[in-house]
Amino acid sequence: MSQPQPAVRLSGVVKRYGDVLAVDGIDLEVRRGECFGLLGPNGAGKTTTVEILEGILAPDEGDVEVLGARWGAETHRLRARLGIQLQESHFPEKLTVEETLRLFRSFYPHGLPPDEVMATIGLTDKRRAWVRTLSGGQRQRLSLGVALVGAPEMLFLDEPTTGLDPQSRRSVWQIVERFRAGGGTVLLTTHYMEEAQRLCDRVAIVDRGRVIAQGSPRELIGRLGAAHVVEAVVAGDAPPDADLARLPGVAAAETAAARLRLTTDEPHRAIPALLADLAARGLELRELTTHHASLEDVFVALTGRHLRDG
Repeated sequence: MSQPQPAVRLSGVVKRYGDVLAVDGIDLEVRRGECFGLLGPNGAGKTTTVEILEGILAPDEGDVEVLGARWGAETHRLRARLGIQLQESHFPEKLTVEETLRLFRSFYPHGLPPDEVMATIGLTDKRRAWVRTLSGGQRQRLSLGVALVGAPEMLFLDEPTTGLDPQSRRSVWQIVERFRAGGGTVLLTTHYMEEAQRLCDRVAIVDRGRVIAQGSPRELIGRLGAAHVVEAVVAGDAPPDADLARLPGVAAAETAAARLRLTTDEPHRAIPALLADLAARGLELRELTTHHASLEDVFVALTGRHLRDG
C-alpha cells in the first residue's frame, strides 16, 4: 500500500541574506493530519523556513512542495488551501472583529461563516468591538480566526503564543487542537517547550539554519537516556564532567564554569551523591534544581545553549 503524499516536503533548501546563511540545506517532511513543530532560538532559521513554505520567500536552492503543489504556476490555488498566522499581524484598527473576519473571508473562494469562526476563537461577545480595543490575547485569537476563515487544509503558525499570558496561551492551544481534530495539518514554530510537547506529534530542532534533531517529543527526550535533570551552581569551578558522570545514579554530566547538569533516572541517589562529592571537595552549593527532562534539555545537550539564549 502506497504512503499518502506528505503535506510538506523540503529538499536541500538554502536561503541567504548577503553573507548570512539563514537556511542551510534543510530537508523536511510533514505528514498530513499531524502537528509538526520547528523549534529553535531566535535567528535559528525557523521563520525564514516557514516563509519559504508559505510562498512569501523564494529559496536560493532546493525544492519546496506544499500539499502536492509548488509555488509559481499553482500559487493562486495553493493560497486558497492554506491558513497563515504571521508572527505579528496588523489589522485595520477601526474595523470590528466581525468586519475583519468578513473581509478576509471574501478573499477565498470557499470558507467558513464568520459567526462559526467567532465561536471557535471565543470572540462572539466581541463581534462589534473595534480591533484597537482588543487585548493582546484577543488580537492573537482574531489573527488565528483570520487564518481559519478560509477553511484551510493546513495552518502555518509562527510563534502563535509569544507574549501571551498563560490563560490566553491555553485558549490558542485549544483552537489548534480542534483544528487538528477535524483532520487539519499544522506546522508551527515556537520556543515554548511546553507548547511543543502538548501540541506536536513530531518536532525538528533547528539551529543555525540546520535541522539537528527530529522525532516525536517522547523520542527526542528519550535520547537523553534519563528522565530527570539536576542542575546546580557552586561557588567556584564545577568538578570535571567525568568525575560527576561516575556518581551513583548519574547517566551523564555536563559542566560550564560554576554550573553543572546531571541527567538521571534516580534523582534520589544522584542528588545525595552530588552533595557528598561537593562537600568532600569543599565546594559551596549556591543553587540546586531538578525537573523532568524536556525538549529544552534536548537542545542543551545538542548545542550547549538554552533555546532562549539565541
